[in-house]
Amino acid sequence: MRRFDGNDLVIASHNAGKVREIGDLLAPFGVSVQSAGELGLAEPEETEDTFIGNARIKAHAAAKASGLPALSDDSGLSVDALGGAPGVYTADWAETPNGRDFKMAMTTVWDKCEERSAQEPRVARFHCVLCLAWPDGHDEIFDGRVEGRLVWPLRGEHGFGFDPMFQPVGETETFGEMDPVRKHSMSHRADAFAKLVAGCFADS
Repeated sequence: MRRFDGNDLVIASHNAGKVREIGDLLAPFGVSVQSAGELGLAEPEETEDTFIGNARIKAHAAAKASGLPALSDDSGLSVDALGGAPGVYTADWAETPNGRDFKMAMTTVWDKCEERSAQEPRVARFHCVLCLAWPDGHDEIFDGRVEGRLVWPLRGEHGFGFDPMFQPVGETETFGEMDPVRKHSMSHRADAFAKLVAGCFADS
């Protein structure tokens, strides 16, 4: 596995919150991060049907355009009763002409489960794939996930996206009800980042 031995890293995202979160995680390793948005890089079209495929598209596009290593994140919710949907199209299910509406998207997910008379528990999981790519075309992939079940009605005002309908295994609260610090300690993104740090940033 290739170690990251530079000082500068591009976050292949135009999401300021995500860039801030990743920057905080990597700060102990002396890494300075900039976002694709800050560098004025175009957002590539995500044409793959897997989390790994789309994460690779974003990371390699940013690495090639900037000449620096780049880190991307592709994540989403997969519901067993829906054959793994919405999966890589998680954000698309929330799209409206006026922006993303995740309450609508969660209602759609639940309604589709109802249409199929899906048995309880309605098993689901959040996925997060991180891709760290270098300008020479090399990359490393880290896959994180958290298992859980869907609940209805929606519960909690914390978090974002599908958090109010997702209850992790072994927990009584949804991600929407959970203290954000606690959620971040067990989330799919935390799982993937732990693997990234152990593989490419932590001292051997």
